[in-house]
Amino acid sequence: IMATDMVDDREMREAQRDYVDFLDDDQDQGIYQSKVRDMIGDNKARLIVNINDLRRRNETRAAKLLNSAFEELLAFQRALKDVVATVDATYAKQHEEFFIGLEGSFGTKHVSPRTLTSRLLGSVVCVEGIVTKCSLVRPKVVRSVHYCPATKKTMERVYSDLTSLDAFPSSAIYPTKDEENNPLETEFGLSIYKDHQTITVQEMPEKAPAGQLPRSVDIVLDNDLVDSVKPGDRVQVVGTYRCLPGKKGGFTSGTFRTIMIACQVKQMSKEVSPSFSADDVAKIRNFCRTRSINVFDRLAHSLAPSIHGHDYIKKAILCMLLGGVEKVLENGTRIRGDINILLIGDPSVAKSQLLRYVLQTAPRAIPTTGRGSSGVGLTAAVTTDQETGERRLEAGAMVLADRGYIHIAKAITPTLTEEAANHIAEEYSRLRSQEQLGSDVARVSRRTTGTRSGPTLL
Repeated sequence: IMATDMVDDREMREAQRDYVDFLDDDQDQGIYQSKVRDMIGDNKARLIVNINDLRRRNETRAAKLLNSAFEELLAFQRALKDVVATVDATYAKQHEEFFIGLEGSFGTKHVSPRTLTSRLLGSVVCVEGIVTKCSLVRPKVVRSVHYCPATKKTMERVYSDLTSLDAFPSSAIYPTKDEENNPLETEFGLSIYKDHQTITVQEMPEKAPAGQLPRSVDIVLDNDLVDSVKPGDRVQVVGTYRCLPGKKGGFTSGTFRTIMIACQVKQMSKEVSPSFSADDVAKIRNFCRTRSINVFDRLAHSLAPSIHGHDYIKKAILCMLLGGVEKVLENGTRIRGDINILLIGDPSVAKSQLLRYVLQTAPRAIPTTGRGSSGVGLTAAVTTDQETGERRLEAGAMVLADRGYIHIAKAITPTLTEEAANHIAEEYSRLRSQEQLGSDVARVSRRTTGTRSGPTLL
């Protein structure tokens, strides 16, 4: 065991030297030397490193960083602390730890929550999705300091678990007595804590396979990454993929819970960027040159061509798909440019088929039904985590459909509170504030609804 520990220490020191050489790049334009100085000037403790730069300088070390994430990231962070100490020793003493964030091209490790498999455990992965749940930010003890009045001595204990980069978690027993059974007093002012938050990222609805439920992954945010996202945000998260062993009564079933430990969180644009081929552009130009047709009528007739008639409804759906221009006045007042559609009719008159065509045509459209159209399901819900017992904010259907379309089928009569929340969201085309909706929800800037309902007998 001692020989193995010596080999591990030697490999750790070798990796640390390689990362110090990478960061101390005076001979190579000094990019990261400048980034380290900017980090110190901004009073931050996280340095963003492009994996492509490391791959260009040391391809072997970049491959080890992606495949043996925990050991390599720990060595990288120690190297960053050494480099910071050479630049500003006082700043290095003020911060207990420095952190590394990764960006760039990750190749086969750029995945979605659905494609996270066991082969990626222990590796650096890049996951894209939409935030559906956010836990509260809690302080987590890193090091506790204890004082014994009887012996006048001070002791400290360092804590680590499976969400840290350390290979082995420490004991979770909080000391209350010393070895001689003397009571200990906790010095809270000298103890060190870190911010801790857990979020759930779900694969984007428009990228989920038809007929299957979207999958999700739990992601742990620590320190400066907490509160960087909210439910409804589309994010790109880079982190390490790890499993958490679970056992009951000393036995385990062999199936473990998996999480991601984030090192970089990046907001993605909510706009859907369309892609046109050269053939598409040529057809569009030929269509525009035709003067003898009414473009609006032709587009409306092309909408859901398998359904005969309903020209007026098709034109309304076309206007909803094309959207309008949102106006922002000088005083900050927003005037929405989109419309909402309510389809009411007898059974079997193609209400669902018309809106289903929208679901298949629009790049971002989410269906919901029944109680999903209530105030809680439409905007956001405060739920209780079954594992920790704490309350979490969960995004509703309209938050997930931000910058897209939401299809509410078989709308039921809501209560007064639910109806008020629905009207607020539909009137302003965005979600308002905590006082108006009853919970702190993400704002929706542009979104249209298509609702259908059968006849109501009074």
